[in-house]
Amino acid sequence: MCCRGALSLIHPTAIIDGGAELADDVNVGPFSFIGAGVKIGSGTTVGSHVVIKGPTAIGKHNRIYQFSSIGEDPQDKKYANEVTRLEIGDRNTIREFSSLHRGTKQDQSVTKIGSDNLFMAYTHVAHDCVIGDHVIMANGASLAGHVQLHSHAILGGFTLVHQFTKIGQYSFAAMGSAITQDIPPFVMVGGKPTRPHGINSVGMERNGISAEDIRLIRKAYKMIYKMNLRLEDAIDQMEDLAGDSKELSAMVNFLRSVSRGILR
Repeated sequence: MCCRGALSLIHPTAIIDGGAELADDVNVGPFSFIGAGVKIGSGTTVGSHVVIKGPTAIGKHNRIYQFSSIGEDPQDKKYANEVTRLEIGDRNTIREFSSLHRGTKQDQSVTKIGSDNLFMAYTHVAHDCVIGDHVIMANGASLAGHVQLHSHAILGGFTLVHQFTKIGQYSFAAMGSAITQDIPPFVMVGGKPTRPHGINSVGMERNGISAEDIRLIRKAYKMIYKMNLRLEDAIDQMEDLAGDSKELSAMVNFLRSVSRGILR
């Protein structure tokens, strides 16, 4: 690591603070700014007119497109210039005009983003969010503060997610969804008002989840949404049904952890 990376890969109009650490093969486009406390791993490309502020740690082989804002102060009136951070994993694609903010001391002081995610144009990840791997946020999708977005979840264009909401693995939100309560794993939501609409069987099949597990998850969905059971009773029945299914067990564990209630 060096303070500026290989000079031949950094455009002469880019501004790199002496307190930044870039791997030797990081590519930085024209008119970008990289501030103190920023660390960028090998193979990452930063486009033109990108602003990255620290403390921010970015892993390997990420692609950050033009006009993105990474690691900026959180949009929180309680924020008073405390030292907080943003952590980004590997192989993420961050498209034009996306904004990803650092955490606040009111939570864990960190916003965390995993690997292999796609953030399309104009997406927003607010302070203290935690995002898993293989997530897709389509154009204009926005997370408010303290949201948990689990691996393989997909948010359609202009989806809005309320503060402190949890969105489970392999869930799918249609375009323009307004999500105000937790979404269990594997569940599809959409419409106005936003409501559940079955399970994401296509997404599960594409990711190698077995037909038997999909059958169990479909049965669990009926327990939650079709049988007029109290959620606690539905969870108990799902737990009995789960057996050796790690996917259904993950769904049970998620439901036992909800604090805002689930979208029903």
